[in-house]
Amino acid sequence: MADLRAKQPKGVKLDHISKIYQDPKTGKDFYAVHDVALDIAPGSFVTLLGPSGCGKTTTLRMIAGFESPDEGEIYLGGEPINALTPNKRDTAMVFQSYALFPHYNVFDNVAYGLRLRHVPKQEIQRRVTDILKLVELSGMEQRMTNQLSGGQQQRVALARALVVEPGVLLFDEPLSNLDAKLRVQMRTEIRRIQQALGITAIYVTHDQSEAMSISDQIILMKGGVIAQMGSPMDIYYRPNSEFVADFIGECNFLKGRIGFSAGGLCKVQLPSGVVTVAYDHLRLDGSECEIVLRPEAITISDSGLLPCKVELSCFMGSYQNYHVRVGDTLVKITDNCPVNKKIFAVGDSAFISFDPDCAHLL
Repeated sequence: MADLRAKQPKGVKLDHISKIYQDPKTGKDFYAVHDVALDIAPGSFVTLLGPSGCGKTTTLRMIAGFESPDEGEIYLGGEPINALTPNKRDTAMVFQSYALFPHYNVFDNVAYGLRLRHVPKQEIQRRVTDILKLVELSGMEQRMTNQLSGGQQQRVALARALVVEPGVLLFDEPLSNLDAKLRVQMRTEIRRIQQALGITAIYVTHDQSEAMSISDQIILMKGGVIAQMGSPMDIYYRPNSEFVADFIGECNFLKGRIGFSAGGLCKVQLPSGVVTVAYDHLRLDGSECEIVLRPEAITISDSGLLPCKVELSCFMGSYQNYHVRVGDTLVKITDNCPVNKKIFAVGDSAFISFDPDCAHLL
């Protein structure tokens, strides 16, 4: 098999780009994307994540050339590309709808972009064969696309984008039409192929678990601006706002007041007791704060930091799911591997505890 990593991946730079639309009801202009600035390293997998209307798809379409930024400049491999049409940019996109040609077989669908570029016939044969092997569709060259499963069709769409050897591969919610089990399988495959090729990938999704599982970096957007960017672990464990914490996974929020801080630890006074929390920036004593706690970071037992009352106790196989009341606050707990542990029932009194390093201060 030929070396499919031969081409050098390209980085992408968004230099304070904005996109302005007009509201059809009011006739007023609004920013769909506002002052977005970021550098995407060559060979990295970056996901634009956020709720509907946050600007992630508009940002992707500006990189692809289907939309033009009203402000700012986009660079691909160090070259400005605002003035280039989509077919002149060194990018390829995998669409949500697959966009396959129903009257072409698998081979001809994948070869389409190469024929447009007048690639020699023997070269087309070699490159299509290699890429179909990579996406595990060897032997299906003559199959019509309507004879394929949803997952196989997605692999054809991926092969068709990869075979033209783009500097950057773009994904517009490519797995949203698949069932849950196949989505998990395909996202793993996309990550495997991206790493095998070393290609730069920019991926749009509203599914936070999808973003967490495949990304080197997540760009979380809200209202047309970047709410936070960082590695999946940074975003999950060190969110910079309640919106980010709540959007990425389940979260508990305990409101309190800083009692004393020193040496990277601070005491937080809660209505139901005092707890110790690690901090990464100095907080003024007496200032209000909010503790972010992931459900799996909390333990429940007969003794501990804060008293609680059990309101829900549900066996979920790999974990026991609890909802407990701490003062006036509902707290969700994921107690992993509950076998041989005490199971608390609804109405029981108990205590919750957590490691200071597993909590995050807002």
